[in-house]
Amino acid sequence: MKTSYFILILALGIGSALSSISEKLRAQEAKPSADAAAKPAPAAPVQPDAKAVPAYSGMYSFLKEGEFVQVTVEDTGHVTGFVSRFGDEENNKEEFLDQFFKTAKLDGNKLSFTTEMVNGVTFDFKGTVERGEGKNPGDEAYFVLNGTLTQSATDANKKVTSHSQEVAFKVFPQDAASPPAAKK
Repeated sequence: MKTSYFILILALGIGSALSSISEKLRAQEAKPSADAAAKPAPAAPVQPDAKAVPAYSGMYSFLKEGEFVQVTVEDTGHVTGFVSRFGDEENNKEEFLDQFFKTAKLDGNKLSFTTEMVNGVTFDFKGTVERGEGKNPGDEAYFVLNGTLTQSATDANKKVTSHSQEVAFKVFPQDAASPPAAKK
């Protein structure tokens, strides 16, 4: 009987000890340790806000009918594009010349770009992107590039002549047709 009594007391003691240890462990899980409290939680990765980069990308009118400027603003705010224009020389008046942006920058609504030289001609634009008279995104002139365009030409003797003018390039309308509905 002494052995049974001893086993019963031992079992009660072990059960009580386990219960106490279990409560302490739960309390520790609920409270962060001193090390964990001292370390800040890792920051969530920053995702670019789609609304942070304005939708200025598009094709805008240029100096003559049929010419245009393509401006592409990437998610990161990086700007690329080109000017597509008719040639100025007798031998290329009927040809389109594409002059890609050598440098381009968008700071808020302030846009600037300089094109690569093609046939001795470069273009430099400094201005702003503003809301135009178009009512809805995708309408003609929803955005307008207002500013100063400087055309620089280098002749065979390496003489550079420049001509500056105030310009307003309107965004072309975008095809508003929705894709055909899927057949059910």
